[in-house]
Amino acid sequence: MTTENDQPDPTSRPAQDDPDRPGTLVLVIGTATDIGKTWVGGQVLPRLRERGVTVAARKPAQSFDPDEDHPTDAEVLGAATGEDPDVVCPAHRNYPVPMAPPMAAEVLGLPVPTIDDLFAELHWPTGPVAVGWFETVGGPRSPIAFDGDAVTVAERLDPDVVVLVADAGLGTVNAVLVSIAPFTGRRVVVVLNRYDATVDLHRRNLEWLRTREGLEVVTDPEALASLLG
Repeated sequence: MTTENDQPDPTSRPAQDDPDRPGTLVLVIGTATDIGKTWVGGQVLPRLRERGVTVAARKPAQSFDPDEDHPTDAEVLGAATGEDPDVVCPAHRNYPVPMAPPMAAEVLGLPVPTIDDLFAELHWPTGPVAVGWFETVGGPRSPIAFDGDAVTVAERLDPDVVVLVADAGLGTVNAVLVSIAPFTGRRVVVVLNRYDATVDLHRRNLEWLRTREGLEVVTDPEALASLLG
């Protein structure tokens, strides 16, 4: 018999009934920070637009080193989709401290966001767009909120595809397998960033992941755009 206390929390359910949910919702994760998630988005999304595919990008929170002279992730993704960076990531979720967003918020004396806070602020364009690109922070278990990480986000978002951006060199196989473990049952596409076909180790890592692990692996933005668009 089901009691009131047995009912699931409606805020934890995947947002499948959102009329503005993109046709293909992509959750972007990395094996670690500074692995190239945003660079991949900055390359793939314009390629999709060139094909006539409507796109949008969202990064619900971002932290960064204010002393580094380069665009923020939201600025890169906004330029790639044609959206305002403050639409990609709300202005009050920009934390100029190079730590995970909830830690950065705490250091700055700002309210620390929860997963519910971030999802309450998540709005996709009406239409809907064909491809929605949702970028997380760091690795799968890097906190994006006080009470959640990319694994938590996947449970809430229920993406159609998980894109894992990984390095192509030493340690790649372990990093990929550890990172995809929490996403069993979901379609995962691995992107080997900075892949160089002239490097023997890169070729061997690619072959191992494809043939021995049976993973869907691409090595360049054009290939990923073809899969998504």
